[in-house]
Amino acid sequence: MPCPYSAELVSIEGTDAIAFAQAQFSSNLASLADGRWQFSAWLNAQGRVKFLFHLVRLDAQRLLLLLRGGQAEALAIELRRYVFRAKAAITPHAARPLGTGNPLPLYAAKQTGDALVVGCGPYSLKVDAAADGNWRLAQLRTSWPWLPESLAGEMLPAWLGLGTLGATSLDKGCYPGQEIVARMHYRGGSKRHLHHVRLSRVVPPGSVLDVHGLAAIQLLDVVPVDASAEALAVVHEDAQTGLASGIEAIHGGQPLAVLGTER
Repeated sequence: MPCPYSAELVSIEGTDAIAFAQAQFSSNLASLADGRWQFSAWLNAQGRVKFLFHLVRLDAQRLLLLLRGGQAEALAIELRRYVFRAKAAITPHAARPLGTGNPLPLYAAKQTGDALVVGCGPYSLKVDAAADGNWRLAQLRTSWPWLPESLAGEMLPAWLGLGTLGATSLDKGCYPGQEIVARMHYRGGSKRHLHHVRLSRVVPPGSVLDVHGLAAIQLLDVVPVDASAEALAVVHEDAQTGLASGIEAIHGGQPLAVLGTER
């Protein structure tokens, strides 16, 4: 399966690396051990997801961020604005091939030289492997979102299911967007939710599908499967009730069947 995605990596190193990341990112690093990873995100003040990534703790002074969408250089430039007096060096790395590796326990991570392996259970994500997209369908089916660059700063964590993935913390203290995350968790009210759907034809990731004149379905990743496709999509509640039996959407002026699947 061809893969349009490469490994975009940012390292954070120094005696204050962990404390800096704990103050900036949405996950709780307090229980993250060396050689482990967790889902995390960097939010803006409005609680929208600017960057989504695997946050890998190599040791007490070294973190690696494997981005799930977006550019490493852009993230590093923005993060450096908040370092101030912290002893934390933020370095973007050149994009490298991203492929499917051998099985490695979920949340395990290891680095050998420049090669990084992120455990996903029955397979792993391997940086500097032969590039492929075999991991994409497996991750899509387990609701691991990939954030298209065009949607940076647009999606709320609840829309992407980040609470379920442990990427947002409610009890670690303040971080950018924390108040919005807590409000949506305790008060509810989200009108958009993440769904795994089947499409009658392939459309580009990041596409918006109209349902009865409403821009109701925002596609994240889209993977061709035989003559159709599977996708992760953020779906407005007005379109959710019809997903089980299938609904007709419009993309590019042409009809497109969308069928929900059990998650």
